[in-house]
Amino acid sequence: MHPMLNTAVKAARRAGDIIIRFSRNLEDVTFQEKARNDYVSEVDRQAEQAIISILLDAYPKHAILAEESGAAGASEYCWIIDPLDGTTNFLHGFPHYAVSIALAHQNIVTQAVIYDPVRNDLFTASRGNGAYLNDRRTRVSKCGALKDALLGTGFPFRDMDRLDEYVAAFRVFTGNTAGIRRAGAATLDLAYVAAGKLDGFWEMGLKPWDMAAGALLITESGGFIGDLQGEAGFMESGDVLAGSPKIFARMLHSLEQAKAKLLKV
Repeated sequence: MHPMLNTAVKAARRAGDIIIRFSRNLEDVTFQEKARNDYVSEVDRQAEQAIISILLDAYPKHAILAEESGAAGASEYCWIIDPLDGTTNFLHGFPHYAVSIALAHQNIVTQAVIYDPVRNDLFTASRGNGAYLNDRRTRVSKCGALKDALLGTGFPFRDMDRLDEYVAAFRVFTGNTAGIRRAGAATLDLAYVAAGKLDGFWEMGLKPWDMAAGALLITESGGFIGDLQGEAGFMESGDVLAGSPKIFARMLHSLEQAKAKLLKV
């Protein structure tokens, strides 16, 4: 394992330990509402501090982009961190959340870790060296037909301005797939696409720390990821589409249909 990836795994597992410890006494966890339906808890903050401490202890000159504490430092290396993706799930005792850590070198993600502390599932990837789930190589699904595909998504919870766009996409996918899941942790959804547990995924309005690690997992597992037009700007726009090559293409076509119908209304 690459030394930088090894450090990220250590940090993710340390954060996972903190999350699991707090999960045993949820009624005592304090939290605040950052924005409408967007929560931050003392768990997010403690997990993030633990991650940053481990990363900067090993690489003190590296920059940080973290969900709770923001951006710090200037370097060609930048760690992109989501200490607890799925905080709302966590606070309700719904066991679907994860730690996500990615390393970008000159704006290209080269290392990725997504850790699910509930299932003790560790997803890792190094650019050019494949992706793994608990030491087993991951590959995107072989599903070729959209009608047989299981898709993941995330619906808006903060900004409702694009709800019509979401509903149009949901309508076209729900009528033409095997099913849609909205589990509440985009990092894990992307990891599931990489591991073939989901055939595809789409969402709008995500942040870099939601996507960075999952994007590398997917491409290293033979999948495609892009924005809703299939282009490369998803990290900037926050709109993301991912899947196996065949499902990615079919999802793009379906989204074009959904958009066309929406424009006619």
